[in-house]
Amino acid sequence: MREIPPYHESPEMEEEEFPRGPSKSQRKRDMDALQDIGKELVKLPDSKLARMELPDDLRQAVMDYRRFNKNEAIRRQLQYIGRLMRGIDPAPIEKQLAAFKGESNEEKALLHRIERWRERLIENDDALTLFLNEYAGADATQLRQLIRNARHEAANSKPPKSSRMIFKLVREVLEPLNQGEHEEPEVSE
Repeated sequence: MREIPPYHESPEMEEEEFPRGPSKSQRKRDMDALQDIGKELVKLPDSKLARMELPDDLRQAVMDYRRFNKNEAIRRQLQYIGRLMRGIDPAPIEKQLAAFKGESNEEKALLHRIERWRERLIENDDALTLFLNEYAGADATQLRQLIRNARHEAANSKPPKSSRMIFKLVREVLEPLNQGEHEEPEVSE
């Protein structure tokens, strides 16, 4: 009787003939993770979705998802969004989603900087000069008016409408510059 040799002679031969990729379970987990990102994308308001950097086909798939109202169509469209996401790097999308939710450290730091500037601007007259020197693109006239109104509202125990507007204005100035870190000048009290 002839002896049958083992199918795999050596470990090198096994690696060459049978390359191993991720397991089926791992591929399924990866696919589910991409669909979860897709679920977050479809829940975004139109204003935030417009600011996202997405491929056109993915953006269209998200918009199509919003039109569907039948459960099966929604499920299939979510799978399609996950399939489209396999071809792109999901890390930048996840980073943008985290920033929208305020979960990223950069976003938290930006919000703290905006809040500090708002407090300084309302409390100290010299802060406006420093802010305008640091960020020349800010609207000085509007800021002066809002600061005056915010002080008046605080003195009369009114709702902080102007204070919120200062926050919004400072955010509009600082947000585009958030890529590079700026040192904040000290304000003398």
